[in-house]
Amino acid sequence: MKEISLQKDYLSGETIETIYFGGGTPSVFSGDEINKILHTIEQTQTVASNAEITLEANPDDLNAEKIKQLRQTAINRFSIGIQSFFEEDLLWMNRAHNAKEAKVSIQRVQDAGFENITCDLIYGYPLLSDKKWVSNIQTLVDFGVPHISSYSMTVEPSTALASFISKGKQIPMNEDQSAGQFELLIDKLSENDFIHYEISNFAKEGWISKHNSNYWKGKKYLGIGPSAHSFNGNNRQWNIANNNMYLDAIARQIIPAEVEELTFTQRLNEYTMTSLRTIWGLDLVKVSTDFGREYADSLLVSSQPFIEREWIKSNGNILTLTQNGKLYADHIAAQLFAEELH
Repeated sequence: MKEISLQKDYLSGETIETIYFGGGTPSVFSGDEINKILHTIEQTQTVASNAEITLEANPDDLNAEKIKQLRQTAINRFSIGIQSFFEEDLLWMNRAHNAKEAKVSIQRVQDAGFENITCDLIYGYPLLSDKKWVSNIQTLVDFGVPHISSYSMTVEPSTALASFISKGKQIPMNEDQSAGQFELLIDKLSENDFIHYEISNFAKEGWISKHNSNYWKGKKYLGIGPSAHSFNGNNRQWNIANNNMYLDAIARQIIPAEVEELTFTQRLNEYTMTSLRTIWGLDLVKVSTDFGREYADSLLVSSQPFIEREWIKSNGNILTLTQNGKLYADHIAAQLFAEELH
């Protein structure tokens, strides 16, 4: 709450369209604590009357008492970290919840009258057969969850999983498996009328997340708390990760953040990368207006090999990835990047 007040001018008075209580595990907050934070935001910012207010939650936190508390807050959207409905997979991932809690948490939230729910699923790890993967997807479809986010298992350096793989105690991730299960995901959700609006995000008509979309559309955002990142169009900043140093700085009325001013080329390349990930695509007219006609022309030339390979589709002035292209999104974006001029 102190940092919210210290950072009140970062967004230059823009109306707040979304508020997102993200990970760690914000579902450990009580309803009263959430209300205090929301009140502080309303005191320091202009918040839209129809703001999307999301709480990330672990299934094991969503007991009847917690949901009753959350009904007394302005939370109107839940992001539930399901990951899998199979017991052995959850144990392998070292998740705190079990398969039964995964299902019960969704049912409880729905029974309490919350419709706007998104659930996370993970694919591309050794225990996950295609049959189990289709079952996980179908379970969410059967629950009527209107938004699904899904990510391929990645191995971060210096983690226990990375260590186990390097010592031969765990099977490495398989890129072909990940690609195949990503395509299964797209096909299965398409059959069930989900819109694939961003590489990792799928929603029924009318349930596309404002918060997710704003990131990909390059809108400004303010992150609060240790390690939180912010972006105001011209620079990005990130708070110190160390909790004690963070608390000490806030107590001294200092924002504990490093700031990076973005260069012209960085801003262009970020737009290229984020816009290509979405259903709305890369708008060459916007590039021409914001960065210059020569950059729009250069992007069109650079994209030709991918258009010919049918990885990119050109529709007027909009470039979007095809289903095959989505498998190579990062590679394609990197090939389209403008070079930094020194």
